[in-house]
Amino acid sequence: MTPPEAPVNGDSAATGITPPAVSVCLSVIQKRPDFLRAARARRQGTAGMMVQGRKRGPDEPAQGIRVGFTCSKKVGNAVARNRAKRRLREVARQVLPEHGRDGWDYVLIGRAEVTASRPFEQLKTDLIYALKKLHQDRK
Repeated sequence: MTPPEAPVNGDSAATGITPPAVSVCLSVIQKRPDFLRAARARRQGTAGMMVQGRKRGPDEPAQGIRVGFTCSKKVGNAVARNRAKRRLREVARQVLPEHGRDGWDYVLIGRAEVTASRPFEQLKTDLIYALKKLHQDRK
């Protein structure tokens, strides 16, 4: 199911339209090979999550930011994993359009007991920090 487009004027409360689950400028990674390519690329851990990021190759579509989400069974039962993934989706929706780079894939991995309980503002700070570290030129 495709989420509805975000309102043009930004006033979603007056129109009754809720913003999409993942921002309009983001695509969701769903294929296993894309997750595996991200796993072999750069990674940055923070207190609230692990972030993997890679710049897509010339043979792949270079437009847009793609993002994937995963939580292992270490995070908890299905309810805890889904809660952690919902929080990661919302953080990505708010942070990646501004701090992510076009042509990059990001995978956000939830941490056991931390992702679901960490204050939301700290999760946003964690993701911004991880993106800055991933985008630094390494020597």
